[in-house]
Amino acid sequence: MFVSKESTILHADLDAFFASVEQRDDPALRGRPVLVGGGVVLAASYEARAYGVRGAMGGAQARRLCPNAVVVPPRMSAYAEASKAVFDVFERTSPHVEGLSIDEAFLEVSGLRGIAGSPSDIAARLRREVRERVGLPITVGVARTKFLAKVASGVAKPDGLLVVEPAGEMDFLHPLAVGKLWGVGPVTEAKLRDRGMHTVGDVARYSEALLTSLLGAATGRHLHRLAHNQDPRPVRRRKRRGSIGAQRALGRAPKTADDIDAALSGLVERVCRRMRKADRLGRTVVLRLRFDDYTRATRSHTLAAPTARTSLVLATARHLLRTAMPRVHRDGLTLVGVAVANLSDEASAQLELPFWDGAGVGTGARAGGGAVDSARAYAGIDVDPVLDDVRERFGTEAITRGTLLGRSPGVAMPTLPD
Repeated sequence: MFVSKESTILHADLDAFFASVEQRDDPALRGRPVLVGGGVVLAASYEARAYGVRGAMGGAQARRLCPNAVVVPPRMSAYAEASKAVFDVFERTSPHVEGLSIDEAFLEVSGLRGIAGSPSDIAARLRREVRERVGLPITVGVARTKFLAKVASGVAKPDGLLVVEPAGEMDFLHPLAVGKLWGVGPVTEAKLRDRGMHTVGDVARYSEALLTSLLGAATGRHLHRLAHNQDPRPVRRRKRRGSIGAQRALGRAPKTADDIDAALSGLVERVCRRMRKADRLGRTVVLRLRFDDYTRATRSHTLAAPTARTSLVLATARHLLRTAMPRVHRDGLTLVGVAVANLSDEASAQLELPFWDGAGVGTGARAGGGAVDSARAYAGIDVDPVLDDVRERFGTEAITRGTLLGRSPGVAMPTLPD
């Protein structure tokens, strides 16, 4: 696959996005340590990060580290509006934009030199326009590959610009800590350090065969290639969303099965409501979990027919969660996420029937022997559109599930499609 000989890929990443929006909208917060979210920190300003506070940290721990922090509730609508404005700047900058999340994207600017200047000129102008039009700081890394552009933006933060020219790639990359490599979490980093690999350059000096024997075939090949800046992936405009999902950080405090189920219920409600609003149906329910040791697990089940029905998606997600509970009890749980994939347009889908598939999960109303009776669910009225109308008119908390009564709804963060 073709890889540019020039540094023409930009990785643009807003700085402490949620916290920066709060500081932009409230001048009294500027220059002060700001935490977005009380129970779990969704974002921390750089003033708070100086005290060791990080996103997804428990609120109590964050306040111990930074007693003078200002804690503000999240305003997801404000963040969505700011994200849209920033992506408008991205789209005006280049026709090739690949969004990674609501606050970061890759841009390919090859071919624009004649009309827009050099990649560094384009990056500087992008930063200036985001600041002037949206009022937010943004950091941009520029390199020949997506991997190195993202690393460069991380090094340049906050509110910086760093261009890595092809001739200086290895001089820039190899002194960096091994944790800068994509896919290196605490467990993998410990394995590498045990073998004396503390920098990216140390990894690059080992053969692919040795790395695969130490870390497994996929991880070993992946890290060997990144250590030599081998990343042929082009910047691609995302096709229409292939999945809709949300996730919620749970913190590190002990959680009961009811706590986890309540979080799961809230996420499924949100995801299915978004699907119905977009007139989309999906067949594959995906459950994502993150444990106390920062490892992750994903489980999925594909239904026989597409759906946007909350009761069915929730029953399927609960079935998947039950299969993971032994590990949850053993390792603890810090994050739960739900997504529905294999999406199709509602108009093109067939009507659902209460059939059962071989895995014991119904295409109709229940999963894994759950409590919802299939015939009863299909004999009555589909209540989802009625509930959607109530929430649209009176707010999302106007009506809720019994499992969520008396519990904090938390904040469900949107996830991008895989």
